[in-house]
Amino acid sequence: MNYKKLIVESGLRMLNSGYTVETWGNISFRDKETNLVYLTPSGMDYTIVTQDDIVVCDLDGNIVEGTKKPTIETGLHLAIYKARPEVNAVVHTHPMYSMVFSCCGEDIPLVIDEAAQTLGGTVKTAEYALPGSPELAQNCVEALGTQSNACLLKSHGAVCVGEDMDSAFKVSKVLEVTAEIYQMIRAIGKTPYKISDENIAAMQDFVKNVYGQR
Repeated sequence: MNYKKLIVESGLRMLNSGYTVETWGNISFRDKETNLVYLTPSGMDYTIVTQDDIVVCDLDGNIVEGTKKPTIETGLHLAIYKARPEVNAVVHTHPMYSMVFSCCGEDIPLVIDEAAQTLGGTVKTAEYALPGSPELAQNCVEALGTQSNACLLKSHGAVCVGEDMDSAFKVSKVLEVTAEIYQMIRAIGKTPYKISDENIAAMQDFVKNVYGQR
């Protein structure tokens, strides 16, 4: 598979989805056979990024291919891959409704079935740290924990992970829909129904072992 092409196409996908604007956000993919990580370049317009602009590094951050400077959040991406070996794609977005809660430092509960099936657990907000800092990477890993597929970065954005790129983008979409619904519930002064842990576990098992074409 051409992973550089995947990153280029994913950058456009993120931009066109409305999950970020201008050059914000970043994307990576880990080749599980080589453990090499493919990253978006720092501060480049997604509409002009080419395969030659993609940076490839190992899990220690040593650049193997590419002449461009990688995303400032390279350390964050690598920290996630080291902590979560089942994860092969990381998408860092700046979506509006999720950002509302990140700026408030609030977590997003699993208020809809789609969230219970996809997000893995309550979407926690990581403590604030400067962009690109080791502290932010560590705070992100702690917020994700071992089960969640998404977290918020306080006053910054969202981080979504998956076993492949499509899965990470699915998490991104479900997170933003969940945040919008939760915001609307709060806006009308209501409290959302809490899906029980037992039912969340049942739905996650259903998605993993029953749902869809096998």
